[in-house]
Amino acid sequence: MNSEMMEALQALAADKGISVETLFAALADALESAYKRMPDAQDYAWVTIDPDSMDIRVLAQELDEDGEPIGEEFDVTPDNFGRIAAQAFKQVMTQKIREAERELKYEEYAGREGDIVTGIIQQSDTRYTLLDLGRVEALMPQSEQVIHDRKDPGKRVKAYIVEVRKTAKGPQIVVSRTHPGLIRRLFDLEVPEIADGVVEIRACAREPGQRTKIAVWSNDPNVDPVGACVGARGARVRMVVNELNGEKIDIVPYTDDLEEFVAKALQPAKVNEVIIDYDTGTAEVIVPDFQLSLAIGREGQNARLAHRLVGLRIDIRSESDRAAAAAGFAEGEWIVDPESGEQMWQPADGSAPMSAAQWSAGGDGEVPAQPAPDASGVDETAAQDETAAEDETAAEDETAAEDETDPGTADAADGADGTEPGDAPAE
Repeated sequence: MNSEMMEALQALAADKGISVETLFAALADALESAYKRMPDAQDYAWVTIDPDSMDIRVLAQELDEDGEPIGEEFDVTPDNFGRIAAQAFKQVMTQKIREAERELKYEEYAGREGDIVTGIIQQSDTRYTLLDLGRVEALMPQSEQVIHDRKDPGKRVKAYIVEVRKTAKGPQIVVSRTHPGLIRRLFDLEVPEIADGVVEIRACAREPGQRTKIAVWSNDPNVDPVGACVGARGARVRMVVNELNGEKIDIVPYTDDLEEFVAKALQPAKVNEVIIDYDTGTAEVIVPDFQLSLAIGREGQNARLAHRLVGLRIDIRSESDRAAAAAGFAEGEWIVDPESGEQMWQPADGSAPMSAAQWSAGGDGEVPAQPAPDASGVDETAAQDETAAEDETAAEDETAAEDETDPGTADAADGADGTEPGDAPAE
């Protein structure tokens, strides 16, 4: 009988993943509880089990008036525990085994905060999603889920362990799909250089489900950190993107030169100049006009991620805005003159609008004034036009007068032909 009990305990220990010593302690507690359910049971009694021979004994001692044990130990092992005691034994034994399982599960995951696990989605609602990790379940709250991720039951996903809580029902594991640490762990799995410590991820900024920027550094000058993370034809980074359901990832090289780091963080935009105010922690970035929208990004996303990556406030300006600021009228708007239809720049300070030519010249140009009239009140240009018209008319009249032939001129012409004046023409 004792050998059969030992085999049963060993099989139970192997099935539950619990040590045999833990089962011995649970068995002793269950037998003690069963003994105390028996009539005429001693107030102070305990159970001993010999692990080699499986000899089970119930020992007891007398108690004095103060409740302290006195005298010698004596054996009170019953021949039969009875039905009620057997039920108590079963309940206590089951409870002790469950407690041991919970403690074992908690110890398994207690030191794994910041690690990555793979689970299968069991169910999902508006409050949380349950993941089956094998022996335990993980809880993913709504705040730790990516909005556009599909939570199909049976789908296998990777998640980041945020917290392991010890509760009365067992360990509660809280996981996340939005934590920046998930990006680091996924690259650890895909990039051997990161797992070996040759390449480091120095900074990470993420907007879950949309875009992520990471800054990488190489401890080996012969290893390109960006190329190591991207992989051959983008194979490595593509695996991370697929796990994140298409989330875009920008990989930039880390540098201790803050100006250069800010310029790299704003990629893919091209930066002309970076001016850093270390007192206020602000970086002013100058970009070409056609790169301004690219540097800011959709709804400011690129600028926000760059700010989180470098830890500085970033003010992005175009070259024309900088030139306008130097001229003193950077703030304002373009309007259309209702009379001329020309575009005019209306400064925000309420001063007079200026033309595009004046704005391009830096605001110093003046509108050309009309010529002032002379003392006689006649426009000089108009007087010149009138004089020119009179001269032209006089020249035309003189030409017409020369073309008209008088009689004397005709007679002179006849005489030149050898005829006398007044003779009829020869036939």
